[in-house]
Amino acid sequence: MLSHTIRTNMPRLQTTYFGELDYSEGSVYQFPHGLPGFETEQAFVFLRQPHTEPLMFMQSLGNQQLCFILLPILVAAPRYQVDLDPEYVSELKLTAGCNPRIGEDILCAAILTASPGEPAGPTVNLMAPVVVNLKERIGMQVIQANSGHSHRHPLFTPEELAPCS
Repeated sequence: MLSHTIRTNMPRLQTTYFGELDYSEGSVYQFPHGLPGFETEQAFVFLRQPHTEPLMFMQSLGNQQLCFILLPILVAAPRYQVDLDPEYVSELKLTAGCNPRIGEDILCAAILTASPGEPAGPTVNLMAPVVVNLKERIGMQVIQANSGHSHRHPLFTPEELAPCS
């Protein structure tokens, strides 16, 4: 009797920052409009690294060098309220008239920017969070123009950035 080993051939992704990764088709999230400035990048996988929690990484499938650093919105701003107008609700295939719950129905995360020499330290974009329908695996960057939030919200207070004496 011959023994057969069934090998599952998962797709592989070469990345600049994480090397070669296996992923399943079910872990791919579609961004039909891409992101502002990256409209042609429409498929992403989300990565977590235990040693960098709570940070997440949104890696493009089409561009191995394109990886966004994300922070869950409620970590960046614990009282944050995302406002989804009917157009966003429709595009994300969410139920009209229902208020989606962050962490249950949707992922809502802020893109983190850390530029060398920036006096304010790392910042997060609270004006345009990444919102993903977790069930349908569809996402977009949602502009919150009238929210009063900044696209360069400091992650730390000046006191937290003070050098050790």
